[in-house]
Amino acid sequence: MMDLAVFERLRSPAGQAALQAAGELAPSEASFLACLTRLRKHMDAPLAKAALETVILRGRARGKFARAEHMYFTREALEQSSGEAIAVHRAGRYQSYARVADLGCGLGGDALGLSGVSAVTLVDRDPLRLALAEANLAVYERTAAAVCADLTAGPPPAAEALWFDPARRSAGRRQFSVRAYEPPLAIIQNWLAATPALGVKLSPGVDLAELGRRPGQTAAFDLDPASFELEFISVHGDLKEAVLWFGPLRTTAPARATLLPGPHTLVAEPAAVSGLSAPRAWLYEPDPALLRAGLVTTLAARLEAQQLDPDIAYLTADTLTPTPFARAFALEAAFPFQLKRLRDYLRARGVGQVTVKKRGSPLEPEQLIRQLRPAGPESRIVFLTHVAGQPYALIGQPAGGAYAD
Repeated sequence: MMDLAVFERLRSPAGQAALQAAGELAPSEASFLACLTRLRKHMDAPLAKAALETVILRGRARGKFARAEHMYFTREALEQSSGEAIAVHRAGRYQSYARVADLGCGLGGDALGLSGVSAVTLVDRDPLRLALAEANLAVYERTAAAVCADLTAGPPPAAEALWFDPARRSAGRRQFSVRAYEPPLAIIQNWLAATPALGVKLSPGVDLAELGRRPGQTAAFDLDPASFELEFISVHGDLKEAVLWFGPLRTTAPARATLLPGPHTLVAEPAAVSGLSAPRAWLYEPDPALLRAGLVTTLAARLEAQQLDPDIAYLTADTLTPTPFARAFALEAAFPFQLKRLRDYLRARGVGQVTVKKRGSPLEPEQLIRQLRPAGPESRIVFLTHVAGQPYALIGQPAGGAYAD
């Protein structure tokens, strides 16, 4: 693992030469040892390892950062970092604040967004991560004050607003409870009185019971669930994170789903009600951010659609209403699930390429495809789900008719 001394060497002229040499080898996880052996003929092992690791991580980070090829990472910091698009989106709420403290700044992904709208103070207890954040901001021609501090030992530095990104990994293991974050989420109770403008990044799979959003279950902090907005954010259909917004940063919506790029955002509509229906001409698969935000019925009302089952998030309608909040599929058949019937249906239509999607079904898609033994030039998507509590198979294609995964 790279330490601060090696990182400082990596940024020196000798380190830059090492990075260039490592890049010319096009290293991968599989070829790491072979590449290391070659580099060690020209430099010491710590510098060679850091250069190879940085080149590999830069490749992984291209989907998150536009200037990834010049940035610096550690594996754990990159895994937990926000992508540039998310950071810029979130920073929009901080535009009216002169200074924001980025608490638990990691490699500086969040600060890239915040520094575009405000002065930023980077705070982290790890000197290496502070150095990474400063270096990565410099790649974007930006600067920030840096404070090395343990947030559990005292209040955060003075700022008009706070952004808090607690560590969600400990000893290399992912932590699923907000009580196990470092620092634990409950620490925000000590900050809100002095600085009510607070945003907090959480895992997208956060247990809503720990946030007090499920009656009768104990929350992880002593805060009114109505005192914050909960936003779920997805990027290109992948659920990426959850955010708590407090004080003047929150809106009146208790929950929000945001889809990037866009942004497209949806909040709950109190009057939204979704009834149940048998499968009709069109099937909608809501974005996962909507599912986590509990906005399926809100979307259904907008689309004049209904759910197939009260516990399943598929929606169906007679007509197609284009929406960024769901993928739409034209249904050509729907019937109670039976393997032979499904196999016969697909074979009769020459379907050789099958994609299986499931919600509420115990069947494994790969195993089902083997059992179907598809053959032919046609493509279909098979949805395994429930309709009014009964196992069903729905067959269709994406809106437009062409197969798309």
